[in-house]
Amino acid sequence: MFKFFLKNSKKKFKHSLLASDLLECRYQELVVKHHIQSDDAQIEALGHLQQLLDDILVQSEPKKIVLFSRRLSSAQKKAKSIYIFGDVGRGKSMLMDVFFQACPIKLKRRIHFHAFMQEVHQYMHDWRSNHQGDPLPSLAIKIQKSALLLCFDEFQVTDIADAMLLSRLFTQLIDLGVIFVATSNQHPDDLYKGGLQRELFLPFIALLKQSSEILELVAKEDYRLSHFKAMKTVFYSEEKGADEFLQQSFNELTNCGNTEIKRLKVQGRELEFAAVHGDILFSSFEELCNRPLGSADYLIVASEYSTIFIAEIPIFSVEIRDQVRRFVTLIDTLYESNVKLICTLAVPVEELQFEDSHFDFKRTKSRLIEMQSEQYLQRQHLLD
Repeated sequence: MFKFFLKNSKKKFKHSLLASDLLECRYQELVVKHHIQSDDAQIEALGHLQQLLDDILVQSEPKKIVLFSRRLSSAQKKAKSIYIFGDVGRGKSMLMDVFFQACPIKLKRRIHFHAFMQEVHQYMHDWRSNHQGDPLPSLAIKIQKSALLLCFDEFQVTDIADAMLLSRLFTQLIDLGVIFVATSNQHPDDLYKGGLQRELFLPFIALLKQSSEILELVAKEDYRLSHFKAMKTVFYSEEKGADEFLQQSFNELTNCGNTEIKRLKVQGRELEFAAVHGDILFSSFEELCNRPLGSADYLIVASEYSTIFIAEIPIFSVEIRDQVRRFVTLIDTLYESNVKLICTLAVPVEELQFEDSHFDFKRTKSRLIEMQSEQYLQRQHLLD
């Protein structure tokens, strides 16, 4: 049985079991506040998430709580995981966030799938340094003790190492009662398509389809692109309200979602960022360019985040030559990966100037201008 710790009283809990429209009510609140537009396909998908929430609430009913067991009784009804796929910008992550925030259990976690797999490989590496044998049973128990609900954003498989272990790991997690909700741009049948030794990955696809409800979200438009078209992507700091501009834009794209600290693994090092929501990074010139970072770091950043906010890009001068060089490398990398950029600058882009024999700053300026264009905003992030 799940050992869930609910904040509400039994009376409130029983009422919540009857509130089968909880998620739609929260969704409509976002519509009323103009954070999102109402979409029939999203509401339909939300109904499936509501059913999962109801199943979890039934399993966690206080009078049914017993001492925690790592394995579910075969007689107990298992809540079925949900896998949502569809084109970019259709609201998959937003729906998952509504569900995640409404789910009252404490042992839950929302994480970008790429970051999750980095943690998996790091654990296996550390475990093998001190033990012999298979690390996966120990890893599965560790994951279950910290999260009985896992919400994965941007579920995809591009690496043979990930493909090799996913079936074994998820078999154990599902057996231990872990439930997951995942968003992806691909149907399970298209995961790791054309990948090396894909036949070894096929059992995972079968497991995914057997243990999960597969939902396609066919919303009517790319809402993230609509947000980009409607908002400014560059704000000049000499105007009042630069900080408010960035925060408001961030709130619109994340539906006022919470941020978390994120640590990326880069060639044996950790690269930490203070404010991350899903695949959106809220950062600054100081955080990105005033540290000894290089192209390898920026490649990881560009692959991890489809949208990056950069605050307080200063007037360039010889006193910050190293930082400007890093900025040039950063913009080149973001541009090549089709990352969307929202930023504040001390001067208009057209007035940015810097002379350096090691690079042509005119290219950087040209790319910054192009990254504001509708044509650029329509490009898909390379990770997608």
